[in-house]
Parts: sequence; structure tokens; C-alpha cells
Amino acid sequence: MPESKSTTDANKISRDRLAELLNEDLSREYQAIIAYVVYSQVLSGAQYMDIAAQLEIHAKQELDHALILSRQIDYLGKMPVVIPQPVRTSKNAKAMLRYDLENENETIRNYRDRIRQCEALGEYAMAEQIRQILMQEQDHQIDLATALGEQVPDTSGGPKGRPLRKRR
Repeated sequence: MPESKSTTDANKISRDRLAELLNEDLSREYQAIIAYVVYSQVLSGAQYMDIAAQLEIHAKQELDHALILSRQIDYLGKMPVVIPQPVRTSKNAKAMLRYDLENENETIRNYRDRIRQCEALGEYAMAEQIRQILMQEQDHQIDLATALGEQVPDTSGGPKGRPLRKRR
């Protein structure tokens, strides 16, 4: 699979472009906060009680991620964005969990790129903070895949990665 544009351009990234990309990440964190708050409250049925409680914890962690990203964007001299990515909802619990898993997969792929980009700029402390966020995002991914009864998707294919395949 060819490398993604953001991976191949990692050595050419500017501080301004990194701030733009971090703002995209921040917008996805806002999306995750909203989704986790809503989903944690509307999931019903005994089989979803454990994951609903986990989603409440995830919402709080995503807020922490948004605060970290906002600080880094400010550090780079830019203004943090205030608009979330669109949040998908459904009356179907599995569909909501699927939306969350798809969003986490995208987030993980992007944070892996962001770490390389930060390091290309010599922003090692920023890269380390994003690594800490990435660890929690991967935990979220595991929780969601487990709740769906699936294996954790392989997200090593870069930002566009592989499409999710239903595993049996």
C-alpha cells in the first residue's frame, strides 16, 4: 500500500500546517465528546450497560484530549477551532457503537501521523503528549470492538487506511 500523503510529507510539514492538522484533530475530539455523552445515556439493554459506563469515562478522557490539543495549537501560535465534526446518531445501539469505532480508527491513524510530524519539526514534547492521547484512543478502540464482539481493526494503513471489514 502506498504511503499516505501526510506520511510522505511528514518531513516537509510546517508549524502552521501542523496547527491546522491539530485543529482537525481537535474538531474530532469535540465530536467524540458529544457522541460519548449522548451514546452513554441512550444505550439501553443489559448487554450495553458495561459499555455505556465506559463511554462516560471516554467522554471525560476526550475532554482532556481537547484541552491538550488546544494548548498545543495555542503554543504553535494559532487559535483552536470551536466546531465539532458532525456526530452521527441512531436508534440502533450497534450502529452507534460502530460509528464510534470508525471515528476512533480514524483518530488513531491521524495521531500516528501527528507524532511523526511533530518529531519532524523537533517538537518532541508535543509528540509525547500525543502519544499519551493515542494510548487512550487505542483503549477506546479495544472497548468498542469488544462491545461489538469483533477483533480490533488494523489501523496501520495511514489516514485513509483500509475500510473496516466485518469480522466473524
